[in-house]
Order: sequence, then structure tokens, then C-alpha cells
Amino acid sequence: MSTTTTLTPEQLDAFGEELDAIRQRVIADLGEEDATYIRTVVKRQRQLEVAGRALFYLPPAWPLAVAALSVSKILDNMEIGHNVMHGQYDWMGDPGLNSRMYEWDNVCPSEQWKYSHNYIHHTYTNILGKDRDIGYGILRMDEDQPWHPYYLGNPVYALLLMLFFEWGVAMHDLEVENIVKGTRRLEENKALHAGIMRKVKRQALKDYLLFPALTGPLFPLTLAGNATANLVRNVWAFNIIFCGHFPAGVATFSEEESEDESRGQWYYRQLLGSANITGSKLFHVMTGNLSHQIEHHLFPDIPARRYPEIAVEVKEICRRYGLPYNTGPLGRQLGSVAAKICRLALPNSTKTPYDGPEVVAEPAAA
Repeated sequence: MSTTTTLTPEQLDAFGEELDAIRQRVIADLGEEDATYIRTVVKRQRQLEVAGRALFYLPPAWPLAVAALSVSKILDNMEIGHNVMHGQYDWMGDPGLNSRMYEWDNVCPSEQWKYSHNYIHHTYTNILGKDRDIGYGILRMDEDQPWHPYYLGNPVYALLLMLFFEWGVAMHDLEVENIVKGTRRLEENKALHAGIMRKVKRQALKDYLLFPALTGPLFPLTLAGNATANLVRNVWAFNIIFCGHFPAGVATFSEEESEDESRGQWYYRQLLGSANITGSKLFHVMTGNLSHQIEHHLFPDIPARRYPEIAVEVKEICRRYGLPYNTGPLGRQLGSVAAKICRLALPNSTKTPYDGPEVVAEPAAA
């Protein structure tokens, strides 16, 4: 789906300059508050993990143990891992928060994820044929993806991807769908196998053998608790990410119209190819501030804690240029995504597509 909103080359250049100015100002302002924030989040994440692991020794506290471990895993993946691996805190000079050294609590190796996400996805955001995050090679998420009877299972595939999301992310670079099509050879994946298997073994041993074994006769309860915490993290991450990329109103682009982009055109594509989710401060922290997916796509290397303040300026700029700013509560965005997944399971209709409630630009803050 492409957008009907267009800007002249001169407007695009001015648009890009305004966004560049925001980025430069925030980068110049980074300092102790940002460092204290991420260190505090890391501290709280570790405290929650220790509390969760310890509570598994008390069977009546099993729900609390699962809750603490689930929140710990969500923080590790969303607010810490995702953002640290984007290089948002490299300026601190802290080896524990350096994008080249950080390894997250996930079966996908960090180096592999940084290539498929930081480079491929953020460079070619929503370009059909280039951005493999459109459907993850499993789903049909755009009308311009050719329909095949396979996609009748779209809702089922989405459910399975949600439940096993970390495994889907780990398998993403293997491009299984292209191997099936014959456009990629199995041998091309050999370089990835060792890294994936090493990380899978490490995660499986930690969550499904070592920590359960440490609780002795409570092994089955601890194993179930660890599996549940991973499931909660998977479901949460899937929903936040899909609501930032696939609700109604999000645009996709062809390779042709994305050739030789200027800086302003790149910003324009990032803006129209993303969506935000409204919520409380705690909600934004739990999403890794990916509830501000628009700002994240515009400025992926700026610490995510800055996105709420940046959003005020971005909305005002969008208002002046007549550009949509796609945002809404989690329920509305999630319903829109679910409607799209179900609708695109079927061949394209000649009727006007409907992906759920109408998305309107949020008024800029005064």
C-alpha cells in the first residue's frame, strides 16, 4: 500500500533538514541522565531476574516468580538489548553497554540480529522485496505481496510466530522461504548454523536444564516457569513490534520509488512506514520505547528514552507538512493488525481494503 501524500523535492529537503536538526541537538545533549537511566534499568532487570529465580524455590510463590522473570526478560530484550545493540549507548564507553559486545537473553545471536535488523530492516524499511521483516518470510502483510493458497493459513502462522517469536527471529536469516522457492541454496546458510546452534544450546541449557536443576525436586515447576516467562516475552514482543509496523495506515514502497533517495526521502519513508502506540510512561519502558516506532525508525541510534520528547516535535513537523502521524492505543492498533492478517489471508478484493478502525493523525502538542 503506498501513500497518497506527496512532497516536492524542495519540501523533502527542508523536511530532512528539520529532522537532522533534531537528531544533532539530541546527540549533542546526551549525558549523565541518559547513562544513569540505562544503568538503572539494567539494575532493575537484574534484580527482577534474581528475585524470579529465587522465588522458584517457594512453590506457592510460583506466579510471582513467573511474573518477575517475565518482566526481566521483556526489559532485557526490549529496553536494554534492542536499544544497546542499536549503538544507542556506545558513546558511554561502557563495555557492558557496547553494541559490539552485548549479547541478549534470546536464541537469536546478537551479531546475526544486528545484520538482519539494524542493517537490512532499518535501511530498507517497508520496501517490498528488500525488507524481509514484511511478513518475516511467513506471513502476507501487504496487498502487493502475490497471493497464494498457502496464505489461507495467515492467522495460524501469525499465532505460531507470536508464541515462538524468539525462534522465528533466530530462523529469519536462514531465508527458509527462499530455499523452498529455489532462489537460495541450503549451502548459503552454513555460515549461520554454528552461531545459531551455539546460542540455542546456551539458552536451552540455561532455562531448561541448569536453573531448573538447581531447584532440585522442584525441577518440573521451575522448567514450566521458565518456559512460561519465555512465552510471555514472545507474545509481548510480537504484539508491540507488529503494532509498530503493520496497523492500518502504514505505507509500503517499491524498489523503484526508493532508488537514489535523498536524506529527506529516507526520513519520509521511515515516517510513513511506521506507527506508534499511546500509553503510560511504564508502558513505554516495557516496550523499550518501541511504542514510539516512528521516532525509532527516524533516529534508531538515539537512546530510546528520548523518543517521547522528540515525538512532540515530530508531530508538529508532520502537521506543518500535512503528513500523517499514525498513533493510537494498543487495543486499536492490535485490532487493526489482526484484521489485516485475516484479510490478507484471502486474495485481494476489488473493494476498498479495511484494516480496522480509521487511523488519523494525532494533533500536535501545543
